Amino acid sequence: MLNRDHERLIDATAPLVAEHLDAITQRFYPLMFARYPEVKPLFNEAHQRDGGQPRALAGAVLAYVGLRQDPQQARGALATVVGKHISLGIRPEQYPIVGECLMAAIGEVLGDAVTPEVAAAWSGLYEELAGLLIELEEQRYREFERRPGGWRGTREFRIVETHQESAVIRSFVLAPVDGEQVADHAPGQFIGVRLTLDGAPVYRHYSLSALPNGKHYRISVKREPQGRASRYLHDAMVMGDTLALLPPAGDLTLYDGDEPLLLASGGVGQTPMLPLARQALAQGRRVIYLHAALDAEHHAFVDEVAALADAHPEQLQTVTVHERGDGADHIGRIDRDLLARLLPEKARCYYVGPQGFMTAVDRALAELGVPAERRHYEHFGPSRPLDAA
Repeated sequence: MLNRDHERLIDATAPLVAEHLDAITQRFYPLMFARYPEVKPLFNEAHQRDGGQPRALAGAVLAYVGLRQDPQQARGALATVVGKHISLGIRPEQYPIVGECLMAAIGEVLGDAVTPEVAAAWSGLYEELAGLLIELEEQRYREFERRPGGWRGTREFRIVETHQESAVIRSFVLAPVDGEQVADHAPGQFIGVRLTLDGAPVYRHYSLSALPNGKHYRISVKREPQGRASRYLHDAMVMGDTLALLPPAGDLTLYDGDEPLLLASGGVGQTPMLPLARQALAQGRRVIYLHAALDAEHHAFVDEVAALADAHPEQLQTVTVHERGDGADHIGRIDRDLLARLLPEKARCYYVGPQGFMTAVDRALAELGVPAERRHYEHFGPSRPLDAA
């Protein structure tokens, strides 16, 4: 429990910690992996190399320092962290590992500035944050476990179908090995996947690209040239192979209402948009479905979206954009002018794709007067501000 002296020390030293937070997080991960190599599989190596994971941790710590006096706002700000932890199966006993190594990194970077009193204050802050995350995660674990077809931890699934959606995207239909019911998820959510590569576990998150049906899940995976897990899924896994799934998570879900929707995606960012579109159409809402791809060869789900448009000609407007070639409604990129022509009045906007894509769309929508509370997006990797190109 933090006391007044702790609060005073945190307020006094927060600017110093913030100034050196990048260095602290850069030191934290190698230190933790050296001391506790068993936790390394929980972290995507590519996100370590490009700095995405350290920046996400730094952002979470700073956000909590600023919001902790408003518990409701703090809980809302941690929703993305909780979702990622759920899809990794993070357990309470792993939090002390992070706390120990984070405090060691703070001590190494800040040196003599970290007096025993300062260390006690920041340790108390971390324990408060960890306790809140454990509470929120346990609520989510328990809620999903109690659903019909729910579970806790991992559950084995078998590949029962595959579909090549484009030159680089393949769908995998996954049914539980035990043959029992599969719990529903919210359209737009992702799911945690645990593979075993070279005898070691590897964790990834993939959007669920179809509506829940109680029988199976569908993920659609882009083969990344340097992606260890995606290359294994594309090149080695076939029908009949098994993998482990963790509970679905994610907050890119439809808000209740009848307002029209703009769903904009770039590349594999289309995967959460498909179930969102189906859900919205079933509710009778108008949908502008805007998708950008490199070219026709890389444009996934063409037939699926066309069938959806045929089934809902009055509700659904589809617009395609290719950077090169032909066969699309527009050649180039999604820009402000295109969004201005398509944007319905009082629309709620959802967009997912590469970082630069989301930054451009977010900026254009803001310039067009769409308020922040009607702009929704999700990062496939570690979360970070959209201006962090």
